[in-house]
Amino acid sequence: MVDGAPGTGDQPTRQRVAQSILVNGPSTAADLADRLDLTPAAVRRHLDQMLADGLVEHREPRPSGNRGRGRPAKAFALTERGRDGFEAQYDDLAAAALRFLADTAGDGAVQAFAEQRAAFIEERFPKVAAAHPDASPAEVLARVFSEEGYAASVRELPLIGGAGGQAAEQLCQQHCPVSHVAHEFPQLCEAETAAIGRVLGTHVQRLATIAHGDGVCTTCIPDTGVTAHPASTEETADKKERVNS
Repeated sequence: MVDGAPGTGDQPTRQRVAQSILVNGPSTAADLADRLDLTPAAVRRHLDQMLADGLVEHREPRPSGNRGRGRPAKAFALTERGRDGFEAQYDDLAAAALRFLADTAGDGAVQAFAEQRAAFIEERFPKVAAAHPDASPAEVLARVFSEEGYAASVRELPLIGGAGGQAAEQLCQQHCPVSHVAHEFPQLCEAETAAIGRVLGTHVQRLATIAHGDGVCTTCIPDTGVTAHPASTEETADKKERVNS
């Protein structure tokens, strides 16, 4: 393992630590050391400085049935300030542009913009599904969102209703490239959620969003029995058209 050298080498290593937390979610020092090929002591030194700078915060570790004696290791998550380093410089400009759009053209124009921006979900879902035929719909969505910079992944959830209940997965987005703007204009999040529901053919609800101060955007994806094959999205669209006609 490589120890983090003091001086000029600190900042790039610290950025690697922050990037690893961004992509993988709240992480312990041991997790980070394994991923980044650093010594635990080097990782802890960077985490201590990042804590002092307000870039990371402690999070309760995920419960585990395999945990032994003693306290569980501390997990570290990026704060809003920590995420700022990954945000594009045009956030303020984007927010100002949407304010101008709302003032001059009304909320309907903002909604139309949000829907246009979320169109990548429905456009890319069939292509990604065709390229990964063994992937679940949630896994396809994770790939689609990751391609847009959301650092998305899938987490399996316990059966809803216990044994014999409905299976579900959780779509987790560790990063949101529009979180600062979406905090003021929730239409951006709402349009994405609606697009997810359309490609799946079912209503979905986001359980948490970065835009509202949560550490990660999470969406429960129920097993609807619909495959991620492109044909399924066409069948769903036909069904909706018949219902609405």
